[in-house]
Amino acid sequence: MTERTDARAADASGGRPGSSSPREGQTFGGESLAVRFASLVKLPHTLFALPFAGMGAVLASYQFPHAITLGAILWIVIAFTAARFAAMAFNRIVDRRLDALNPRTRARELPSGRLTVRQAVIGVLAAAALFVFAAWQLNPLCGMLAPLALGWVFFYSYTKRFTALSHHVLGSALGIAPVGAYLAISATWTDPWYALVVLAAGVTFWVAGFDVIYAVQDIAFDRSQRLHSLAAKLGPAHALTVARLFHLLALGLFFALWALQLFPVGWIYLGGIGVAVFLLAYEHWVVRDAARGALDLRRIDRAFFHANVAVSISLLLFTLTDRLLTVAPSLIAVPPP
Repeated sequence: MTERTDARAADASGGRPGSSSPREGQTFGGESLAVRFASLVKLPHTLFALPFAGMGAVLASYQFPHAITLGAILWIVIAFTAARFAAMAFNRIVDRRLDALNPRTRARELPSGRLTVRQAVIGVLAAAALFVFAAWQLNPLCGMLAPLALGWVFFYSYTKRFTALSHHVLGSALGIAPVGAYLAISATWTDPWYALVVLAAGVTFWVAGFDVIYAVQDIAFDRSQRLHSLAAKLGPAHALTVARLFHLLALGLFFALWALQLFPVGWIYLGGIGVAVFLLAYEHWVVRDAARGALDLRRIDRAFFHANVAVSISLLLFTLTDRLLTVAPSLIAVPPP
């Protein structure tokens, strides 16, 4: 998916030769076409939501265990990666003029000229086509929903121009990942119907929380360009308070999956929530000085990338472990003589 405020400035020596702007975090050195495209879409950021796609597949396996195949897993990974590539590259195309004005982002591939708009458009079209193809390989329901999913993630790129709820649109775009993976395995909606809604809402508020934190670094620029974000609207201190509330709500929604038995997860799943509590608390601790204007981009990056990747991976691993332990007894049981 796409992130408007999605990386820190790295050391200036890592920037493009001849550029006065430093290279952002989670980008790559080198000038090959593949490297430039990987940097354009911040390929490491795939780790934010891909584990949630895996989590959706694991949750589907409780009711549809025989639908979990190597082929299905492969097409889920391809579909998600292609969709995120298309959405992120589209966002870069839409924002290229704003990126050129922002000192933090002017070294990106399009404003710096390392990639042309034509190259980026070709990349978007190729990735979108691959996503739709992969979705049809999974099942007809995923194939029919694929264009709607693409339309929604593309829509995000325009939202910061008219609403401070752009953080939630971004969050819901990433929230599609576990829903899509669940449907890829099940080919049908959950019962109760709101189970997937609660899961997607948890991802939405988790993403909205860390996106608000990242918007703090662009408050002055957003205000000068009349762009909408909760950070620009509320100021850093109140924005960080709102981000904490969003993360508390996300944790509550993830907890509700167990408490309401929306999916048959057990106690081990709760361990993943416990780890997420610790990681999100750490994330807010490292950016605490931003509330009084003492912004350290290295701290922001650490909170944004490392902590949140750890959140999504932890929830996947604990959910998967919980699921495997439910099937282990039947695998090792010895039949009576």
